[in-house]
Amino acid sequence: MAMRRILVANRGEIASRVFRTARALGLQTVAVYSEADAHMPFVTDADLAVPLRGSTSTESYLDTEQILEAVAISGADAVHPGYGFLSENPDFAGAITDAGITWIGPTPESIRAMALKVEAKRLAAAAGVPLVPGAELPDDADARAIADAVGYPLLVKASAGGGGKGMRVVETPDGLPDALESARREAASSFGDSTVFLERYLSSARHVEVQVFGDTFGNVVHLWERECSIQRRHQKVVEESPSPGLEPHVAERMYAAATALAREIGYVGAGTVEFLVSGTGDAQEFFFLEMNTRLQVEHPVTEQITGLDLVEWQIRVARGEGLPLAQGQITRTGHAIEVRLYAEDPARGYLPNTGTLHEFDLPANLRVDSSVASGTAVTAFYDPMLAKVIAHASDRPTAAAVLAHGLRAGRIH
Repeated sequence: MAMRRILVANRGEIASRVFRTARALGLQTVAVYSEADAHMPFVTDADLAVPLRGSTSTESYLDTEQILEAVAISGADAVHPGYGFLSENPDFAGAITDAGITWIGPTPESIRAMALKVEAKRLAAAAGVPLVPGAELPDDADARAIADAVGYPLLVKASAGGGGKGMRVVETPDGLPDALESARREAASSFGDSTVFLERYLSSARHVEVQVFGDTFGNVVHLWERECSIQRRHQKVVEESPSPGLEPHVAERMYAAATALAREIGYVGAGTVEFLVSGTGDAQEFFFLEMNTRLQVEHPVTEQITGLDLVEWQIRVARGEGLPLAQGQITRTGHAIEVRLYAEDPARGYLPNTGTLHEFDLPANLRVDSSVASGTAVTAFYDPMLAKVIAHASDRPTAAAVLAHGLRAGRIH
């Protein structure tokens, strides 16, 4: 299908990232921006920028009606959702397609199928993907008895959402009632859905995810895996590929499981199937965690080892083209590591920090996907991530050394 002008329903570095690829494909670009973001670099990166009313996320980037108004005002015929905000909202995706606009992402049905973790686990099981031992919690259920059957330690997890919200570790039966109450309360506040379920807590498990891609002709491929085990408060802070701890025979089974799940739901576009991996050697095993129906923050890691542009793939698939490469044509080279830089104050427990970035400069031998520049004001309205910094080298020790040297040489004031 024809595509002429892309609006990115997001902000910061992901908006600039999409604009860069769109321009390379000869497409015009449209930014939307809140009142707080009026002077951010991504606004001037676009060919056309449409203001949104309000400064908070709820007032601006999460307002479907305002985004639809911006699409109409700008004459955009395609929408890229980025990540976060409305990117995994099936109603928003449906509203875009109902308006006759091309949605650069999976179908609303696929998003809905994976949006709720309980339903996603059912579909994963149907596709033959191994699951962490766990159980649902019907309203009238005996939670203590179900928890005893799952076994301790366990996790209480919100069915909707992610990012560690609505999640509690329970070591003993005595801690279950409080964990259920607080997890349900946080889930309802964060996602508007208080549904939780129980899952065995694998304390020493690694977090490994597989990048998948599907097209409208039923083709599905994987683009290898990413290791995301270094986390803080259940949020990733360091990502790398290849995974340094994944056994080759387990990796092959994970690739097969990830692509099988994508086929099960007729997946189109970029997606990530996340797994927990436990054990070593022949005893290593993996379990389905969740599927993210969007481009991930850590997608540059995959781009660096494959030499591919995942945003370009998204655009081509949304235009009705087939996948650019077959599975056997997708290779990887070297090792890539990504870290996230945040505006935070270590002296205050790493609380978000605000103010003006008087200087922001990182070495040219690093890939820097950033939402800021020297002179940018960092506000309290959004996530405090300033940039993603990625090093790519022939092997893991070299990539780590290049990244460490580059971060030491950077000037951020």
